[in-house]
Amino acid sequence: MKYVITGSIGNISKPLAQALVKAGNYVTVITSKKENTAAIEALGATAAVGSVEDVDFLTKTFTGADAVYTMVPPKYDAADWKSYIENIGKNYAAAIKVAGVKYVVNLSSVGGHMNTGAGPVSGLHRAENALNTLTDVNIKHLRPAYFYANLLANVGMIKHMGIIGGNFGEKPFALVHTADIAAVAIEELSNLNFTGHSIRYIAGDEKTGFEIAKTLGSAIGQPDLPWIVFTDEQSLQGAIGAGLPEEVAKNYTEMGAAMASGEMNADYFNNRPATLGKIKLEDFAKEFAAAFHS
Repeated sequence: MKYVITGSIGNISKPLAQALVKAGNYVTVITSKKENTAAIEALGATAAVGSVEDVDFLTKTFTGADAVYTMVPPKYDAADWKSYIENIGKNYAAAIKVAGVKYVVNLSSVGGHMNTGAGPVSGLHRAENALNTLTDVNIKHLRPAYFYANLLANVGMIKHMGIIGGNFGEKPFALVHTADIAAVAIEELSNLNFTGHSIRYIAGDEKTGFEIAKTLGSAIGQPDLPWIVFTDEQSLQGAIGAGLPEEVAKNYTEMGAAMASGEMNADYFNNRPATLGKIKLEDFAKEFAAAFHS
């Protein structure tokens, strides 16, 4: 089988490429950085250097593939982040149509049911819609939960202020480790037993912010670490103060508000996966502690 993987050698794409190569498949990995070529070839895959903003490049790379894995790489300097994400989805759809690819596993997100009000995830909703215009292509949209790794952004806040938090956290929300996302992507691409357009949620645990603070605090020797629920304005100004571009800060604040209201996770809780991933918050807490003390 021939596969094309987007996402270069990221936390999901790298193990995905490794697994598909190990199973005897021909794998091409798209990367925007030529310097990643050697690392991709070390996996036993072929590197295709180019931009996901280039439809002609994507079409050429996708041609001959049995299946592709699509994800939208982050672009923090986009003037309109949602529109950028949507346009990458449209690029993928255009290239897949011309190339004649019949199977797509697409990385989206919890909250992907929201066409507005979910920050960058509303962009992923639009990207899903763009791919869904391909009526003769089988598409599996993966909607993973909030990444545990996102919590690492709080290390500085804990060290300097003795708190952790966000403009959400009172209501429980789903979390997941990238290793569990990769495992699902490997399964879906290896089996290719999905038809039509379908959605699969991926989560490893479900916690409130207060439970997260207790678990992570205990792991770093601060069992009384408090989770602080910030206002949207405090969250926005904090993100800008931390160096994020205003467009990105606004989108993250909007996403946090959607988590706070419960809407971000509403469709997830209505369609919980039958089995949660292997990695729980307590497991990730060990990674968090190692990063905190490094």
